[in-house]
Amino acid sequence: MKYAPAKPPLTGETLATLTARLKEHGEPAFRAKQILDWVYKKRARQWDDMTNLSKPLRAWLDATFELMPVSLVLNQQSEDVTDKLLLELGDRSLIETVIIRVPQEGVGLDHSRKTICISTQVGCAMGCVFCASGLMGLKRDLNAGEIVAQLLQVCYREDVRTPRAHMELASFDNIVVMGMGEPLANYDAIIRALTIVNADWGLGFGARRITLSTSGLVPKILQLADEPLGLRLAISLHGATDEVREKIMPVNKAYPLAKLLPAIKTFSEKHGRMVTLEFILIEEINDSLIQAEKLRDIALDLHAHVNLIPYNTVEGLPWKRPSITRQERFADILRDARVSVTLRREKGHDIDAACGQLRLKTEKDRELAAM
Repeated sequence: MKYAPAKPPLTGETLATLTARLKEHGEPAFRAKQILDWVYKKRARQWDDMTNLSKPLRAWLDATFELMPVSLVLNQQSEDVTDKLLLELGDRSLIETVIIRVPQEGVGLDHSRKTICISTQVGCAMGCVFCASGLMGLKRDLNAGEIVAQLLQVCYREDVRTPRAHMELASFDNIVVMGMGEPLANYDAIIRALTIVNADWGLGFGARRITLSTSGLVPKILQLADEPLGLRLAISLHGATDEVREKIMPVNKAYPLAKLLPAIKTFSEKHGRMVTLEFILIEEINDSLIQAEKLRDIALDLHAHVNLIPYNTVEGLPWKRPSITRQERFADILRDARVSVTLRREKGHDIDAACGQLRLKTEKDRELAAM
């Protein structure tokens, strides 16, 4: 599902493609680097900010490209200093981008470590039964420019409050492609976007600080393994056996563990990187000690890190998180086997933490208002 905007976003252009467009317009090649410097290093918010460009060139850029293809609708802030940004696209579609802050001891909040969670689709088609993102199905893919623009919107916000932004291109520490949508179902756009984010003429953000999460599209995992970008990979596993995984993740029918686990191992071996297994703990679904033992065996075989995530409640869905005691017993089975494991504590629960909830509520409000 593609969206064709009236003007392509400048944030979706690479140095090569922008150079080619400018050459067609009769401009020298060095102009492309100047323009991208204005976007990513100087954070230009309007064409007239680009003062070393001629007025005719600025007018041509305005007629040819959309400078910023997403706009901020709402910024929800939680008590634990997590921010959820609700962003609107050119066709009024809504997506979410999240700023997760981890305060560092001895420094103020403005110097906290920040992880930015970005979206790749409007909605999701994967049908995972516990997830808010897919409750209204898939509306469309994001283009590369819309993906990159999410990070610029974060920069606009953080530049004001974070002194480090004056010294670094990105005012955050990590990017996780774990927001709305299945990234590998929008493969070409996400690879182009992350290439722009990584490039020195773009945001100059190190690929080793970017983690892409997938529900398990095996052919795309193998394709990703051959990409030159040294991204980190996270797998939304959520079930350590086919029986459990199929109950909550339809993708497992096409790509059961017998296909998925070898693909993960191939990626890990080609990149020499530890893969993360994401495992949302849902009461009486996948929180049994047998599941813990099976997950332990998978993690040991893959030399993977396990990220245990107690379920975040989603309005309209019946699932619950296990008790803290149950969570700890599950984690202890992995710890006792010396599996690298993190038992996450919730972030942003007071601002609809589960990805897609804020967008879902806003869409429903819009429908009611239109009746």
